[in-house]
Amino acid sequence: MQLRRILIPCVGLLALAIPAAAAPDEQQLGKSAGYPIGSRASWFYDESVRVGSFSNLDRLLPHNTLHRASSPLPLPAAADPPDIKYLFEGQLLTLDDFLARQRVTGLLLIKDGEVLFERYQYDRTPAHRFVSHSMAKSIVSLAVGMALAEGRIASLDDAVARYVPELAGIPYGETSIRNVLRMSSGVAFREVYDGDDDLRKFAMARTTHGSIAALRMFATREAEQGTRFHYASSETVILAVLLRAVTGTTLSEYLTARLWQQMGAEADATWVKSPDGIETGSGNFNATLRDYGRLGMLLANDGAIEGRQIVPKDYLLEATDWHRQPQAFAPRRATPFFGYGYQFWTFPGEKRRFALLGVYGQSIFVDPELKLVMVVTAAARNARVGKEPFAAERGAVWRDVVNKYGSW
Repeated sequence: MQLRRILIPCVGLLALAIPAAAAPDEQQLGKSAGYPIGSRASWFYDESVRVGSFSNLDRLLPHNTLHRASSPLPLPAAADPPDIKYLFEGQLLTLDDFLARQRVTGLLLIKDGEVLFERYQYDRTPAHRFVSHSMAKSIVSLAVGMALAEGRIASLDDAVARYVPELAGIPYGETSIRNVLRMSSGVAFREVYDGDDDLRKFAMARTTHGSIAALRMFATREAEQGTRFHYASSETVILAVLLRAVTGTTLSEYLTARLWQQMGAEADATWVKSPDGIETGSGNFNATLRDYGRLGMLLANDGAIEGRQIVPKDYLLEATDWHRQPQAFAPRRATPFFGYGYQFWTFPGEKRRFALLGVYGQSIFVDPELKLVMVVTAAARNARVGKEPFAAERGAVWRDVVNKYGSW
């Protein structure tokens, strides 16, 4: 057991021993002020507090805790780390170039349980807990799969209102759990991160009146359920409310023993909660870079670790394989690039690859065949990173990492 505990810090020491070059836009992101933490009103939109807020959100907002494992899963450094290069805009670049060009706070590559690359910028360290943003949605999906396997949910084709009668009589309540997982309720919801969209109104209503009342505000179904993908964080909140109803406890407590400790997390994670005690669900999960990597490893191993099945395999395969979803949710159909499963993004191509994604560049990319995971935490310029080169360059890195070990 001592060996396991010794191996874990070594990776971080190796990463920290490498001299850090200037990171992009350091001053805009608050370097001279020590990367300050914002206020409840500013932390999401104000880039001058973005780095500090995105790695200290649980110092700013009320939260629940997922407690670490007593014996963390080792993350040994690869004995011979590879020289990884990627092609972008006609240039052959290195991972250090990626860090020098994009607002990445943490970058971690793992293959077969070994760390290939781990680096931090903007004075962040392995001890910081980085906000997930919408990567949290995929964690909510894992909890749904566990509740289904335990018989707390009888069928994904049940209407939500069967378990949450407070949502009866409105479209969200009449939608099946499966179609909520696919974000296909058909209910109108505008989410564009401009501070004046339905997401903002929903968050304010949830803070003031509670989750149920906020969900009941959205009662116009503009498309038949199950027929289209339409991204709406409110739909993940439905799942969080559902899980509270069927488990009788918080998401954090439910997942501590079933997921966080089972996968060998080395640090506590936190999940910001609304005043009614229900976790945000759609975002605001906070964990170290390495523990996001451990989560990615668990997913790359189809939900198993050290011979133990942690996440129900059949559920996970269905959640992350676009071939198992209707055509409306396939890559380049659901969106111009990604497909969508059960709160997971799916990559184009015949091989099963998938991602957990959050605004401002948060991401975990998973290739189960290659047992390959890439974790990126970031403080990008835009909530939607497709508006800037970040998304395209991150995608180029991932594609060429995959091609180093296999084929796209």
